[in-house]
Amino acid sequence: MDFHSHRPNGLSVVRLTLWVIVVAVIVVPIGAVVSIGLGGNHVRVLLDAGIVDAAVNSAVSAGVSAALAVVIAVAMALVLDRTDLPGRNIVRLILLSPLLIPPFVGAIAWTGLLGPSGMINKFWAEQFGGPLWNIYGGDGVIFLLTLHSYPLAYLIVAAALRRIPGDLEQAARVAGASPWRALRDATLPLLRTAAIAAFTLTAVSNLADFGIPALIGLPDRYVTLSTMVYRFIQSGTVAKPLEVVSTIGIVLLVLAVAAVAVDRVLGRRNTYIDAATTVSARLPLGRSRAAVGFLVWTLALAVTLLPILALASQALLPAPGIAFTWENLTLDSIVAAVTAPGTLVGIQNSVMLAVGAAVICGVVGLALGVLTTRTRARDNVGLDVVAMLPQAIPGLVIAVGWLIVGRYTGLFDTRWVILCAYVMAFLAIVVQAVRAPLKATPSALEEVARSSGASPVRALYDVSWKLAVPAAITGGVLVALTAVRELTMSVLLVAPGTQTLGVSIFNLQQAGDYNAAAALSLIVALVGIAGLGLVAGVTDRKKRS
Repeated sequence: MDFHSHRPNGLSVVRLTLWVIVVAVIVVPIGAVVSIGLGGNHVRVLLDAGIVDAAVNSAVSAGVSAALAVVIAVAMALVLDRTDLPGRNIVRLILLSPLLIPPFVGAIAWTGLLGPSGMINKFWAEQFGGPLWNIYGGDGVIFLLTLHSYPLAYLIVAAALRRIPGDLEQAARVAGASPWRALRDATLPLLRTAAIAAFTLTAVSNLADFGIPALIGLPDRYVTLSTMVYRFIQSGTVAKPLEVVSTIGIVLLVLAVAAVAVDRVLGRRNTYIDAATTVSARLPLGRSRAAVGFLVWTLALAVTLLPILALASQALLPAPGIAFTWENLTLDSIVAAVTAPGTLVGIQNSVMLAVGAAVICGVVGLALGVLTTRTRARDNVGLDVVAMLPQAIPGLVIAVGWLIVGRYTGLFDTRWVILCAYVMAFLAIVVQAVRAPLKATPSALEEVARSSGASPVRALYDVSWKLAVPAAITGGVLVALTAVRELTMSVLLVAPGTQTLGVSIFNLQQAGDYNAAAALSLIVALVGIAGLGLVAGVTDRKKRS
C-alpha cells in the first residue's frame, strides 16, 4: 500500500519523528564510540593491559559456548519435538528455565555447587580425597555461558524444525530408509540455516556477557574484554578511560559485525524449506524409551534443581562454611538482604526502569513496525536496519556509548542514562513482535478505511496499529522481563542511588557477603521460574479452550 509518504502530511511527521528517535537513541551512541575510540591512540596502553589475551579469551569462550549451545539445542529439538519421550512437555519447560534466570545469578548458584567449598566438591572430597572440578577459570566460563544460552538456541532451532514439512521424511521412509535415517538425511541438513543463526545470536550475546566472566573468570585471572572494560572504568588506572574503553568497544563491535556477516554469507549457501504440509510423525524410542527418558529427566533436573538447592543452602545459613543442619538454618540472611537499603533502592530502580523501557519500546516499536511494514517509502529499509542494529551490538558497546553521550547531555550518573541504554538495546524486541501480525493483515482493510475518507495516519491507526497492539504488549512484557534482570549495561552506567537489582546482587558478591547475595539470587531465580510456570499455565489453558 502506498500512502505517498513523500508528501508533507501527518505520515511524514510521524516518519520524521521516528527518525529523530532512532538517530538519537541508536546512531548517536554508536557514533560516539567509534569517533572517540578512533580519535585517540591507546593501542600501547591496551597491549600493555593484555587486550590480546582478553580478546582471545572472549572469542574462545563466546565461540565454544555458542557451538556447544547449538549442539545441545539441536539434540533437544530432535528428542523433545520429534520423539515419543515421556513427559516431554514438562521437561521442555524445565530445560528452558535457565532462560529466565540471569546468568550472574546462575554463576552464583553454581559456585555454591562446584566452587572450592561447594556442595558437590565437598562431598567428592570427603569420598575421594579431592574436589571433582573447580568451576573458576575459562572452562567454567564456557560451561556457564553454554548453560545459559542453549535455551535461546533451542527456541530458534525448534521453530525451524516445526516448519520443515513432514513429507520429506515420509518420502525417505517410502524409499526404504529407517525413521532415524530419514531424520538424519532429510531433516538435519535443513536445520543448518537455523543452527547458524542460533550460533551467531548466542555468540554475540556471550561475547559481551559480564556477570559470568566477572564472577567465574576473574578469580582465576581469566580476563575477557567485558571485564577489562569494567576494570578500566572502575579503577581509574588509565588516563582518558572513556577513550580507552571506546577502543575496546570498537573491537567488540567489529567482532559482532563479523559474526553477523559470516551468518549472512553461510545462510545464503544453505537450503531452507518453509511449507505448510503434513506434520512429521513422532519417532518411537522403543525399548530405549525408559532409559532415554530417565537420562533426559536426570540432566534436566540437574541443571535446574541443583543450582536452586545450592542457592537455598547458602541463603538459609548465617555465614559461609557453616554446616547445613536443621539447627543452623535461619531466615536472617534473606530478611537482611531484602530489607537492606541498597536492595530496596535496587528493586525500585529495576522495576521503574523495566516498566519505563517496556512502555517506550512498546510505543516506539509498534510505530516503527507499522510504518516499515504497512507503508512504502524509500527510507523504510534504512529505518528498519537502524532499529534492528542493536541486536548485533554487544551490550558493553551500548553502555560505553551512553557513558560518552551522558557526559555531554547531563544524563551522566542518573537513572535516565540507564533507561536510554535499555531502550536502545531492547527496541528491536517489540519491532520483531509486531511484524508477524502486521504482515498477515491484508492491505485491503486500510484501503477501505482510506476510501471512507480516513487520512493515511488515521487508516494506519484504526487498522494496523490496533491489530498489532496485543503483539506490542507481548513484546513490551519481554522487554520488561529482560531489563529487570540486566547487569552488563547497568554495572557500567550505575552511580550512587541508581543501582539496579542486578548490580546490588553483584556488589554483595564482590564484597564477600555471599549469603546475602545468594538470598537475593534465590528470590530472583524463584520469581523467574514462577513466571515460566505462569506462562506455561496460560498457554495450556489457551490450547484447551
